[in-house]
Amino acid sequence: EIGFPLVLRPSFTLGGTGGGIVFKKDQLDEALNRALTASPIHEVLVEKAVLGWKEYELELLRDNNDNVVIICTVENFDPMGVHTGDSITVAPAMTLSDTAFQLMRNTAIDMMRNLGNFAGGCNVQFAMNPQTEEIIVVEINPRVSRSSALASKATGYPIAKIAAKLAIGYNLDELKNQITQSTSAYFEPALDYVIVKIPRWNFDKFKGADDTLGFQMKSVGEVMGIGRSFAEAVQKACQSLENEAVGLGYYGKSLMHADELIEYIKIPKWDRIFRIKDALMAGASVKRICESTLIDRWFIYQIQKICDCEKQIAQYDLKTLPDQVLTEAKMLGFSDEQIVRIMREENADEIYERRKKMGLTRVFKMVDTCSAEFEAKTPYFYSTFENKPDGNKLLSNESIVSDKKKIIVLGSGPNRIGQGIEFDYCCVHG
Repeated sequence: EIGFPLVLRPSFTLGGTGGGIVFKKDQLDEALNRALTASPIHEVLVEKAVLGWKEYELELLRDNNDNVVIICTVENFDPMGVHTGDSITVAPAMTLSDTAFQLMRNTAIDMMRNLGNFAGGCNVQFAMNPQTEEIIVVEINPRVSRSSALASKATGYPIAKIAAKLAIGYNLDELKNQITQSTSAYFEPALDYVIVKIPRWNFDKFKGADDTLGFQMKSVGEVMGIGRSFAEAVQKACQSLENEAVGLGYYGKSLMHADELIEYIKIPKWDRIFRIKDALMAGASVKRICESTLIDRWFIYQIQKICDCEKQIAQYDLKTLPDQVLTEAKMLGFSDEQIVRIMREENADEIYERRKKMGLTRVFKMVDTCSAEFEAKTPYFYSTFENKPDGNKLLSNESIVSDKKKIIVLGSGPNRIGQGIEFDYCCVHG
């Protein structure tokens, strides 16, 4: 016997539909009926619940010659128990030891090879016990998935396009990397930056809806932040949510005390990362937050860095704010609007003018699949703030201005109810 709690996972459903956790025997019949009804073939997988274990994903490609490459590792900020579509995710994995990664890599490759004569993309999800590093395979998706889209954006590697060519008979070494145009698709991407994905929910459109996150996906869209560090990337992602957040922690600051916040964050909800930040600002320790949420302490320490910088900023006004503190804040992803709100000032333009005088302006870095090991012909870029010792911004800016004609494509932000695919259509045709 496995014992309780159990996880019920209906076959052939997407987004965790019909699935859930059963904690007691008297809940089993009702949950099982619901899961069997949700499955089109009336089949349900009953598994041991590994709540609190860390969750990782590997994105792979395989060709007809049995060559396999790992495109990207993805780590979930939230532990097991939250659907990966509702979890904040980070690429590359931040807290994965080399030993555990090699075990996951070998396991994923063996699983893909055991699928038979299969060429294309594949996503494998793992759960890992944070104490013992015991690894369990959660699922394998032998197709291009939601995670594949994130991995493509994160690495610049066109997974869907390459997977389609592999499926019709091409091999990895026959396909060129479109960004470098000198390496093959057999070259595994290398990242010298951090990607953070944050889901976008629309619970405000459904009054009375349960906003607790679990095995069934509830988000309607997502945003992605790119930065030189986790702190910068997570702040950028928060600023992109279009829910009045101007950075981590500036979405309806909580009025709860530290002890109340510790109780609140025990249950995964859409605003948990904001409330973790509030708890740290209220004096809760990293250890208490880790014990309450089972989130890896490395992530909580990164949020603590943001809190420490915010406390520093709050000691000054626009006239007295030291250049060093402003530089550190920008490198940690603080927006100009966020900084003036912390200081209880009003005009963000003054911060911008101050930065210009200091020479503290954005530089652009490449997403080129190879960490600048090879020359990139068609990369894309992200903006960041970089503090070079010699102060030479030109050397750190990887975007070269040309005389070619240019266009601007304006995206619509994260999907939410009332706005969706028609904007994507316009974007693509733009």
